[in-house]
Amino acid sequence: MRRLRLLTATAGSLGCAGVLLLLGGTPAYAHTALKTATPAPGATVGAGTSVVALTFDNLTSGIAPKISMVGPDGHVVPVGQPVVTDTTTACAAVSPLPAGVITLTYSITAGDGDAQTNAFQFEAADGTKPAGTPSVCADLSLPAPDTGGSDTLLGLGRTTATAVLTGAAAAVAGFLTARILRRRRVPGGTGAA
Repeated sequence: MRRLRLLTATAGSLGCAGVLLLLGGTPAYAHTALKTATPAPGATVGAGTSVVALTFDNLTSGIAPKISMVGPDGHVVPVGQPVVTDTTTACAAVSPLPAGVITLTYSITAGDGDAQTNAFQFEAADGTKPAGTPSVCADLSLPAPDTGGSDTLLGLGRTTATAVLTGAAAAVAGFLTARILRRRRVPGGTGAA
């Protein structure tokens, strides 16, 4: 009888451990996987490609992925703010692509709140047909990428640069005013011995 209890306890423990292993080995479905992309990983597209589109299993509602690109020379390729078309696809306008291998990096927030960052590469080639704008992105008004042109000053957005310069001018004016007032209060002025 004692052997039967020992055998039952051992078998029960092994059964529970097996169930836990099976349950623990299932993949985390809360994470969002990339299904398709335009341009696709490994594809060759023309340097005139102006829109990228990333389609995922399911995007977290209200949170657009972050998309960045780096050209073959290591310089950033400007990308506009992504727009989510539905619960699966994000579209973004990009600056003209330089010829060479481009690395596209995207960061998304999964359904469980975890941040995921992944990257893939494709090639932009002169004389090759640009990737067309995906139909899901065609009717969207995509924000233009920040190219550092006329909307920037000192490498900052015009509004930010104006605020920084105004603050610096006010600080200098305040310093000079305080210095002048302090000199006026000193008996005998600046030449007193």
